[in-house]
Formats: sequence, structure tokens, C-alpha cells
Amino acid sequence: MSNPREPSKAGSPHDPRGAERFNEEKATYTVASATPDLDAGLEAIRDTVKTLKPVPGVYRMLDTRGDVLYVGKARVLKNRVANYAQPKGQPQRLLRMISQTRRMEIVTTNSEAEALLLEAQLIKRFRPPFNVLLRDDKSFPFILLRSDHDFPRIMKHRGARRAKGNYYGPFASAGSVNTTINALQKLFLLRSCTDSFFSRRDRPCLLYQIKRCSAPCVDRITTDDYAALTKQAKDFLGGKSGAVQADLEKQMAKAAEDLDFETAAILRDRLRAATFIQGSQAINASGVGDADVFALASKGGQIAVQAFFIRGGQNWGHRAFFPSHTKGVEEDQVLANVLAQFYEEVPPPRTILVDRKLPEQALIEEAFAAAAEHKVDISIPQRGDRRSLMKQAQRNAEEALDRRLAERGTKAKTLRELAEFLELPEVPQRVEVYDNSHIQGSKAVGGMIVAGPEGFIKNQYRKFNIKSAQTDDDFGMMREVMERRFARAMKDDPDRETSGEKAVWPDLVLIDGGKGQMSSVRDTLEELGIEDVPLIAIAKGPGHGREGREVFHFPDGREKMLPTNSPVLFQLQLWRDEVHRYAIGAHRAKRSRAITASPLDEIPGVGPARKRALLLHFGTAGKVRAASLEDLQRAPGVSGSVAQTVYDFYHAGDEIV
Repeated sequence: MSNPREPSKAGSPHDPRGAERFNEEKATYTVASATPDLDAGLEAIRDTVKTLKPVPGVYRMLDTRGDVLYVGKARVLKNRVANYAQPKGQPQRLLRMISQTRRMEIVTTNSEAEALLLEAQLIKRFRPPFNVLLRDDKSFPFILLRSDHDFPRIMKHRGARRAKGNYYGPFASAGSVNTTINALQKLFLLRSCTDSFFSRRDRPCLLYQIKRCSAPCVDRITTDDYAALTKQAKDFLGGKSGAVQADLEKQMAKAAEDLDFETAAILRDRLRAATFIQGSQAINASGVGDADVFALASKGGQIAVQAFFIRGGQNWGHRAFFPSHTKGVEEDQVLANVLAQFYEEVPPPRTILVDRKLPEQALIEEAFAAAAEHKVDISIPQRGDRRSLMKQAQRNAEEALDRRLAERGTKAKTLRELAEFLELPEVPQRVEVYDNSHIQGSKAVGGMIVAGPEGFIKNQYRKFNIKSAQTDDDFGMMREVMERRFARAMKDDPDRETSGEKAVWPDLVLIDGGKGQMSSVRDTLEELGIEDVPLIAIAKGPGHGREGREVFHFPDGREKMLPTNSPVLFQLQLWRDEVHRYAIGAHRAKRSRAITASPLDEIPGVGPARKRALLLHFGTAGKVRAASLEDLQRAPGVSGSVAQTVYDFYHAGDEIV
């Protein structure tokens, strides 16, 4: 098992001490048909129970293909897994899961709290169809005030916390972080530039001119004065905003008294920035301190969880989550699962406010405390500011769910009309959209995006580096992409049995192009023996799309158009624009890598450190090529064998006279 997020958290199976803390075993199993078979599932589970010990841990149920169906944790693995071997009294949802199970994998842990943390990690990694899933689980942005420089930098941060410094968050969106950082720059005049940009400056940049930086790069402020500004920023972000404002007011009054009106004006602008930050808090969170607030609403079989993020009494944003796979799961259990998956990535604050009692609440608090390395209290507010805040969260959850249901109703109607317009047998559950991107045939890349009824499925986007087709032949590039995509589909799922987010075969293929692209795709699929995948090509219409008109090309040569105000047209354009964005992004990334590549990269057996040493010594790759063997051997950090390798690479075809 591997987890792409590094560094690993303490207590994680991916921690360097993981071998001492976790023990993963593959239980015995029986491979059966992919068709649901309750007896086969029960047999696989019973075989697993024979190998288990009465210890805490996490279990995974897998189907014939090895896909994870469910992840669960247990204080006593043997007893918990044995419960699945008794079908009598099991809900229909679990019986379906058992009937698809063909083997199990077990991870033992030292405690049930560790098992809870690991369970959340594995659910986020595998996204099993029988677990409650927190769908909107992209990483949340933080503000980072770095501490590895004499003049600390303030910046937006996502992902692993490798850099040294103080992290403040989470914020609900990148926009809220950017707005706050802009105001903080006006308030504290902290630099936001990179260290390399900082070191190259010989005069102040524009940010100094517009009074959003104190220009430490050119010594316009001393180290001590900058440290004082940094301390004020930490106090402000840490909840002491009132003290910071009072101090600024005193400084402004003194400057005015001393007739230093320029300084007084600067301090006045800084105070306005502080007022802006606090005034932008749409939610009154005074007196709450550091806390996250979660409230759940349910209606029509759907669930919404509203979260408020409060730090230092300031509202740092709010977000509504809509967990999936909640049918048949108690609402308190849904909320517990949402919290576990949310805090698998985001560090929990000391206080978490919820609107209902959670199952195994003490265990959840213990697990969060272990991950955060401080005490975590989960409670239901009863009175005062916290109770008012919870009521506001509950109201927001209900409103978010109402909007979601209304949007889904509208989207469902649009998709039904789309299926009718494109003459599909039913509403498509998986739509694949394709486009190519290149510049005069160079660095050609094909892009595929995937969409479903709930929106874009970004973890299934794919890019194709064009290999065999002539890169000035758009039709040939599209043929290559289709050959590779559907040859893989025929290999992975020849019987077309998978469905849902893990489906291999699309219900609709949308191509960005006209008649030529449609002919290329149609002929390519026919050569592969595939004639039942719906194909549509979307091309610019009259006036090259200035009026929003598009022409839709069908495989039989027919063409259709939609009114400019049609919701179906907007939906198809949205998909087309997304694949266009993705393909261009992939092409630009490939082009950037080519620009930064070095001719020395082609030398086999010579690593980055040796290439760097050669470039530092000779200056350019051309001078390395022209160097004699003796000159190469004299380069610092380059051994005789490496020098010989480099010399032979460039002079292998030379004749000795």
C-alpha cells in the first residue's frame, strides 16, 4: 500500500515507524464469478474469519477484480468480520455487498483509534461504493507565514505541511484566502514574493509602491521592525485582532500629534484593512475562539452537512458537503463518517461543535487528538454564542440542501432533454469528451474528460501523448487516441459489467470537431468491432460561434443545431470547454518540460547531480559536448567513469585517424 500524500502522519501505516505499528495481511479467499453470489461471498468471509485474531484493525472487502467494495474498522476484528458471515437479519445493502465479496484484506493496528484514522485514509483513497463518501474532499487552502527566512513570507498553501512556519486555516475557498492575504499585506506590509525573486531585487517592486509591502528586499525596513510586523500578523491571525487594532490606533494618534501626517495616513490605511477583514465576516463568531461547526440536514433521501470554520473568533468561510452512499445509514453515523474523512487531511481544532450526538464519540475524540497532538472536544452547544452559531449552521444546511435539490431537478430535466436531442436510449451516466492540442504539430497531446449526472469526475481525466500519428494530422491524432482508449476498455472490461464512477465504457462520446473528426472516430471504433457507443461531434456553427450556435454531427452524416438559449446547448458547451481547457493545460505542461529540458538529459546513466555539476563547471551543454575527456575528468564532482560515459556518448561515432 502506498499513499501519495507525504509526509505521512504519525500513526499512519505509511509513517516510517509503520512497520512497528501496523501489520497487513492478505486473508485467504476464493475467486468466483463476477455475478453476485451470496454463498460465494459468505464462503470468502468465513475463510477470512479463520485467519483473524481478536485484535483491532481495518478490513477491506474486495470483488473479483480486486476493487474495494467496503472499508470498515473494528475493536475486535474476528468478532466484527464474523458478523458478516451471518446473513440473517442483515439489511439489503449489506447483503448486496456480501454477495459481491470474493476476498478480504486485513490491516491490524495497536488501537481502535488508530483503526479509525486508517479507515478514513483508505476510504478517501479507494472511494468504496458501500461506504459513506465525502465527495467534496479536495484539499482546503491555508495561509502560511513562513519562518525559514529573516523576512518571513506570507502565502497561500495547499497540501502537505513541509515548509516551516505558522499555518492558519482552513479557509473555505481559494478566493477567501486571496482576499484575506491581500488585506493582510495592506495591514502588515509583509512580502509575498519567492525567495529567488527576493534575492534578485535591487529596487522595490510595484507592491511597495502601492503600499502592500515594506520592501525588505532592498533594506527599506530593518529586520527588527519587520519582525514586529510579523508578530502583529501572528497575533491578528491567532485571534488577538482587537489588541492589534488598538496598538495601531495608538500609533496613528501619536503620529498625528507629532504632525507626521504621512505616517498617520499609512496607519489609517492599515486600520481600514483590519476593519475590512473583520467586516467581511458574514457570520458572527465572536467569543467562539477556534472551532469548526457542523450541522446536518436531510430531505428527499439527500443529506447536506454545513461546516463553518472559526479561528480566533473570525469566520474563515463555510462550505456545504453532500455525502454520497448514505441510503440506509443513520444520520448520526453519516455525520461521524464525514468528520472522519474531513479531518483525515485537515488538522482538527480543539473544539468541534455538532448538532447531534455521534456514535463512538469518545473514540472519535481520541483519534482526532492523536492526529492533532492536542485535546479535541466534540460537543453540542446548548446556549450563548455557540448555540446561535449552530442554529445559523442548521439554517444554512437546510438552505443548501434545498438549493441542491432544486439544481438536481433542473439538471435532471436538462439531461433528459439532452438524451432526447442526441437520440440516446437513456440519460447518460458517463460522458467522455475528447480534444487534441498542439502548436503546428509539436508536443501534441490528446485530452479526455469524464462527466456524470453529478458533474465532472476529475480523477478519471486522462491525457494521451501522441506517439504514432503525424502530429500535423488532426484526424490521425484522434484515431490514435480512440484506438488506445477503447483497446484498453476492451481489455479491462470486455463484458461491460462495471458501472457508476468506476465504469470503463462510456454512455456517450463527445468529440470537439466536425465531420472529419467524426469520421475518424466512427471508422476507428468500427475497426475495433465497436458499433454501439453513441458518438457526437460538436463544431462551431455559423459565424464561427459568435452567436453561440454549434453544429452537432451524427455518425450517419446528419447535422443538428440548438437554440442559442437552450440549457442543453449550455451543458454541451460546458463539457466541450472543459476538455478544451484540460487538453491545452496538458499541452502547455508538456511544452514547458521541453523548454526546461537539457541535452544532458539524453545521456544514459548520468543522474541529476552529475548533470548539475557538469553545467556548473562548463556553463552550457554545448561546452560539455566539446570538452575533452581530460577536461571532463577535472570537473568537480564528476568521477572518471562518469566522464568516460559522457565523452563516449558524444564521440561514439568519431573515427580515430
